[in-house]
Amino acid sequence: MLQDPLRFWAIISQAVGFTLIILLETWLGRAQAGYWQLRILGVMIAVALVIALLRRYQNKRFLKEQERRRQLLLEDEEEN
Repeated sequence: MLQDPLRFWAIISQAVGFTLIILLETWLGRAQAGYWQLRILGVMIAVALVIALLRRYQNKRFLKEQERRRQLLLEDEEEN
């Protein structure tokens, strides 16, 4: 898990969010906690979307680098 920092942050953010949701219900009761629980859920979704976008960016960058290396190898083989 520590080799993949995005996965680590995704798990941590979801665990913290769900813990806060449960604690709010415990401390404030069901009637008062709903407002704050929705806000926390919104933040959790926003963090998940940011992590998904970062993952997509990371994968595209990796694929571009692979393609660049492949092209360099093909050019090198053509020269030899």
